[in-house]
Parts: sequence; C-alpha cells; structure tokens
Amino acid sequence: MAALKTEQQKYRTVHTEKEFEIRFYPSTMLATVYAQANSYRELAGPGFRKLAGYIFGGNETDTRISMTAPVHMDINESRSAMSFVMPNSYDMANLPAPKSSNVKLEKTEDEYVASISFRGYATDKRIKSHSNRLKKLLTEKGIKYHGNFRFLGYNPPYQFLGRRNDIIVSVEWSE
Repeated sequence: MAALKTEQQKYRTVHTEKEFEIRFYPSTMLATVYAQANSYRELAGPGFRKLAGYIFGGNETDTRISMTAPVHMDINESRSAMSFVMPNSYDMANLPAPKSSNVKLEKTEDEYVASISFRGYATDKRIKSHSNRLKKLLTEKGIKYHGNFRFLGYNPPYQFLGRRNDIIVSVEWSE
C-alpha cells in the first residue's frame, strides 16, 4: 500500500485500553494552512492544494519535499488548520521558506494524546462520531483532556483498502 512507503510521524504508545491508546509524540516540524472552514469537506481540498504546492516546490529553493503521514486536521468553529508533517531530516534551520504567505512553518511541542482509530474514508459525520466516542471513553476512565479533538489521515485518496484514520486529543499524562 502507498502508506507503507511514506515516512510516518514518530510516536510511542505509552498506554493501551480496549478502544483507545495514549501516545507520546515528540516535537516535529509542520507546514500548516489556516482557514475559516468548519468542516472536513470545506478544509480538505483547499488545504491540501496549498500544502501540496509548498512541498512540490512552492518554496524559496524550489525544493520538492517528500510527502509524509499523517495529514493533521484541527477542525473547529472559529479557525481550522490543516498540516503536513515535514520529514525528519528537516528542522527550522534547513526547511525552505514557503513562497505562499498562506503556508506557515511551525514546530510542535512534545505532547501526550489519546487516540482512537477507524478505517475507511473520513467524513464529517465519522469524525464527529469517533471524537464523541473518545470523549466518552476518556471521561469514563477519568483521563483529563484539553484542546480540540483533531483528525489524522494516513492514506492518499486513491487508496481504497486498508485506510487508517485517527482522532486525537491532548491529555494530561505522566510516565
């Protein structure tokens, strides 16, 4: 499958439950676009095109940057964001600046998240359903979460079988 050949964002599973897990994500570099979109449908196409423009050479050095997985989407009522994870070989010092002012380069902080996975194609309905399920499970387990529930998509749109998606949210966790 195409996703197996793509560099994936590193994380470490630190706790496993029946329906979800807690992961530690170390700091990484993202290329991000922000939009007034408040649905997956509104954000996915335009966001992807802007970010693809950047990694396909729309940057100060005309460098092609490899696609990675997952694609991050933070969809909410006020200001949504879509991000591509940059390959591990890049940091703020060697990542070429975008030609478009719509693309922002950001370094994330280390983060613990709760994650629930689902298969198939993502839709607004499925994202909301799995976000609500994760919220319920965390509440039942007494795990404190904060921030928005975010969508992670791992596969190109032309991949029909074996699709992987995650919903994540930041949690208070210590090892």
